[in-house]
This record gives sequence, C-alpha cells and structure tokens, in this order.
Amino acid sequence: MDVTINGAPIYTIPIGPGIQISATILSSWIVMAIITGLCIWLTHDLKVTGISKRQAAAEYLVNLATNFVRGNMGVRFDSFIPFVAALFATSLVSNLLSLVGLWSPTADLSVEAAWAVMVFFLITRAKIRSGGLGGYLKGFTEPIFVLTPFNILSEIATPISMACRHFGNILSGTVISALLYAALALASHALFGLIPGAVGDLLSQIPFLSVGIPAFTGLYFDWFSGFMQAFIFCMLTTLYIANAAGEE
Repeated sequence: MDVTINGAPIYTIPIGPGIQISATILSSWIVMAIITGLCIWLTHDLKVTGISKRQAAAEYLVNLATNFVRGNMGVRFDSFIPFVAALFATSLVSNLLSLVGLWSPTADLSVEAAWAVMVFFLITRAKIRSGGLGGYLKGFTEPIFVLTPFNILSEIATPISMACRHFGNILSGTVISALLYAALALASHALFGLIPGAVGDLLSQIPFLSVGIPAFTGLYFDWFSGFMQAFIFCMLTTLYIANAAGEE
C-alpha cells in the first residue's frame, strides 16, 4: 500500500507566462468569502423590535464572543472582542473546509505561524504598555541576570508553541484520515477479490469500505478537533494578552 501525503498543491493560473498560487492561498480566500458573506447575511436588515431568527442568531454570536473575552480578560479588554471573534471564526471555518474536499489552510504551518506572530505582537505591545519599554526589557533579566537567555527563549517559544500545537493537531487528523482511506481501500480490494471470476475482479476495484466508515472518524478529526483547536488557540490568545497587561 503506497500512501503519499504532500503539502499544499500548487496551481498555475494561465495568465501570461503562468501565475503559480498555492491551495492554501485559494482556500484562505474562500474562508474569508464565507465569513464575510455570513456576516453580511446575519447583519442584514437589523431591527430594534420584532427581530428575526437571523438577527437573534447574530446577537447570540456577539454575546458569546463578548462573554468569552470578558470572562478571560475582563471588561477593559472589550476592544479585543472583534479580533478574537474573527480569529476563532477563521480558524474554525478553515478547519472544517476539508469536509467538502478542499485543502484546509490550517494544514499549512505558515497560516498558524502568521496568526501566532500577530498574537505575539499583541502580547509584546501589552507588556510594553503595562511596564514601559524599560520594564519590558528588564523583565528578561528577572529573577537573576543569568536567566536572561532562557527568558528570551521562553518569549520566543510562545508563538512557536501556539502555531505548532494548532498545526500539528490539524495535520495529524489529515494524515490519519488519508491512512484510513488507503487501508479501507486495500481491505475492500482484498475482500471482494476473494470472489472468483470477472465479478470479483470488477468489485475489487471499487473501494466500497471507504464509503461511510471514515465519516465516524471525521466527527472527531474534522468537527470536534477542529472546534477544539480554534477554541484553544483563542483561549491562549486571551490569557496571554491579559497576563501580559497585568492584573486589573
């Protein structure tokens, strides 16, 4: 059984000499289009009284994001609600994109790395605003100067660990699903190959066992794991920023 798992496919747009674009970029634009379209649909024709079910759903999502940020960071961090909500929505939709056979942007480490860099910038900004540039730099020398290199490594490790945690879980689900499909196709070939004659030769070429069974594992790898990784990434984001800014 040969199973090949590659990175994001590269497509060539036939314009001029040809423009190469990766599936990660295409999928990312699809994710942005889905979220933008959903937001426009949910917030269309808002009313004060006699609200529709669509508006009720939009208000529920806003309250959910607000309570999540306030519960982890406090009221003074309300300005982060749109950012955290957008981060969660982007992560969740990207994780679930593989359900329809499209390349998931979160299966590419560069995507999570970009998110982690943004979060790292916000953490650093919160630390500098809280204790000043001098206090931020002094923090690397505490509790003793000898630990400075380790404190710097710890600071750098924060975005790396966030990116790799999210990427590793999504990629592992993709790899396991690919292996499962291949194993079931091989089992189907062996099982129906036991039927003698042309009927067995025909049926053994059709991967019957690959239909339906992987859906059960997809409930975990695509739905549950996809939601949990988006939740964990946003949870760490809020906690790191709030901790960097100090206690109220």
